[in-house]
Amino acid sequence: MICRLCRQRRARRACPALGHDICAVCCGTKRLLEIKCPPDCGYLAAAREHPPAIAVRQQQEDLDVAVQLVRDLNERQSQIFFLIATFVVRYQPPELHSLVDDDVAEAAAAIAATFETAARGVIYEHHAASAAGIHLAAALRPVLADAGRSGGTPFERDAAIVLRRLEQFARRPHAGSATPRLLLDRLGRVIRTSAETAEPLPTADPAQRLIVP
Repeated sequence: MICRLCRQRRARRACPALGHDICAVCCGTKRLLEIKCPPDCGYLAAAREHPPAIAVRQQQEDLDVAVQLVRDLNERQSQIFFLIATFVVRYQPPELHSLVDDDVAEAAAAIAATFETAARGVIYEHHAASAAGIHLAAALRPVLADAGRSGGTPFERDAAIVLRRLEQFARRPHAGSATPRLLLDRLGRVIRTSAETAEPLPTADPAQRLIVP
């Protein structure tokens, strides 16, 4: 029997989520991404208990990047960062506007510049250069406005610092990687792993309403 997903390899694994057999490659690469695996799936449990060396290395690299992203940030800035990161990785761009790291950098830079300008007493809304960045910034602005509703300038200063940090990492050259979504994919894996294992992220839950003094 041929795997129904790839239509190339032999289907040797019974997938409880799909109700039919799939190949080992699709099982390993599409697990929890395209396939909603039930918690009692034996292949999922085995992968978690004995992850391959490449997966362990990837997890360590993802965690290292996450730690670097929040390094030297205070508690509120860390909360703002994970609020933004969670929103960005779950964001669904409009049709024909796929999101890549450069778009994240553009959106972060535009909103940060707007906050920085406001701190100098000038109200001016900066805009991203890319269409996808413009759409992302437009979706993210009200989220930040709601989170910092009573924070005023101090909140905007903290948000600008976080957004500049995100911009810096999103603009990093993708050495050794062919994907233009290197940072987005890393953040997605970190946030997804935290949700699956019920382990907290390095700071408070980003879904919580920020408490701004």
